[in-house]
Amino acid sequence: MTEQSIPRRFEGRTVLVTGAGTGYGAEIAVRAAHEGARVAVHYRNSAAGADKTVARIKDLGGEAFTVQADIAVHADVIRMAEEVFGRFGSLDVLVNNVGDTAGDQMSWRELTEESIDHVLAVDVKGTMLCVHEFGSRMLEQGHGAIVNIGSTVIVRGSARAPQYAAAKYGLLGITKSYAQAFAPAVRVNTFAPGFMETGMLLNRADWKSGRREDMIAKTPMGRIPGPAELAGTALFLATDDAAHMTGVYLNADGGFNMIGA
Repeated sequence: MTEQSIPRRFEGRTVLVTGAGTGYGAEIAVRAAHEGARVAVHYRNSAAGADKTVARIKDLGGEAFTVQADIAVHADVIRMAEEVFGRFGSLDVLVNNVGDTAGDQMSWRELTEESIDHVLAVDVKGTMLCVHEFGSRMLEQGHGAIVNIGSTVIVRGSARAPQYAAAKYGLLGITKSYAQAFAPAVRVNTFAPGFMETGMLLNRADWKSGRREDMIAKTPMGRIPGPAELAGTALFLATDDAAHMTGVYLNADGGFNMIGA
C-alpha cells in the first residue's frame, strides 16, 4: 500500500501498542501513527527498539512516547495505565501485541516447566491484566476498543510448542469474557495473523530448513507476508467500521486454515 492510499482511520485518537519495540508491534504502532493516531509505544526490555519505533513515528510527523512495563506484573500494568492515561488524558485503542511463542523450542519433546510458566504468564496473565486495567479505565471514560493479537495456532494446535497454543486459546476466553463485561461502551476482539516473516521467524531453525517452502505451498495466496502488510488489518477491529463487532476472532492467514462454519 502506498503512503497516499493509507486511510486516516485514527485521526485525533490515541493508541497504545504493547511490545512495539520490535517486529509486528512496531509495525502496528507505526501504521496507527500513519493513520493519524498519537501512539504510546510499550516495551519490556527493548528500550532501543522502542526508541527506534518512536523515531519512525516522529519522522512521519506523528506524536509518540515510550512506556516500560513487564505486563506479567500487576503493579507494572497499573503504573503503565496511569502513565498512559496521564499523558494522553484518555485512551481510544489498546493493542495487546505482546506474546511469547516459545520460538526457540522446535519440538514438544523440548518442553520445560519454566517455558510453560513463562508463556502462560506473558500471553494469558499479562494480556488479562492489560485488558482488565486499561479496559476498566476505558469503561469509566465511556468508550474504547481493545484488540488482542492471537494466532491461527488455535485452529490446528502446535506439535512444536503446545504451551503456546494453549496460551493463545486462553486469549479467546479473555476476549469473550471482557467483551461481555465491557459492552456496549468498550469492544474487545482478537485478531489472528497467520505466519508473518518477522525477524524472529526468519531466524528460526525450522523456518530455514524447509518449513517456509512447505507453508507457502499450502497457502492459497501463495506467499508469507511481512508484518507491515497485516498491521492495518489488526487495527481494523478498532475502527468505526467494526463498531458492531465484539468478542470476535478474526484471522488473516492467506487461506491456510479456512476456518468457519
